[in-house]
Amino acid sequence: MTADRLTENLVKRQKSLIAIAVVVIFAIAAVFLTRPQTSTTGLSPVSGLITLKASAQSAISYDLAIANGNPTLVEFYADWCTTCQALAPALQAVHRQFGSDLNLVMLNIDDPQWRSQIQQFRVSGVPHLVLLNPDQAIVDSFIGDVPRQVLASRIEEIVADATPVSL
Repeated sequence: MTADRLTENLVKRQKSLIAIAVVVIFAIAAVFLTRPQTSTTGLSPVSGLITLKASAQSAISYDLAIANGNPTLVEFYADWCTTCQALAPALQAVHRQFGSDLNLVMLNIDDPQWRSQIQQFRVSGVPHLVLLNPDQAIVDSFIGDVPRQVLASRIEEIVADATPVSL
């Protein structure tokens, strides 16, 4: 082989390697840019269920919430509902934000004792959130994944209206 032919082969190989490198870089970028967002609140799929169960355990009972004169957020949920599991940390944060000014009630739709509430609030899917004023009238309802800021903003309006103004 002549020197020209060797140089020509070397140039072809370099161009091929450059083309392969570009394709690999674009493939890696595409994977990172199109992968689904993962939650930073938990490291496993089970963490959402654990948070949901913990929230349900610490929630106020429906009867007490209806009787105590505070605004109430009722969540109709199911343990198997992945959207409910994903929403659980946001609801916990909202509940912490408003503290004792807001009742958080969680009703599992798979529990037959809540059948009348499911019908009363016309629950057709989960998660189904119902916001009640201090008189327990429906102020708003949300179905599905609700951004924390939207929920907090709406609750803030209700809590502010419920707080007596001191003179």
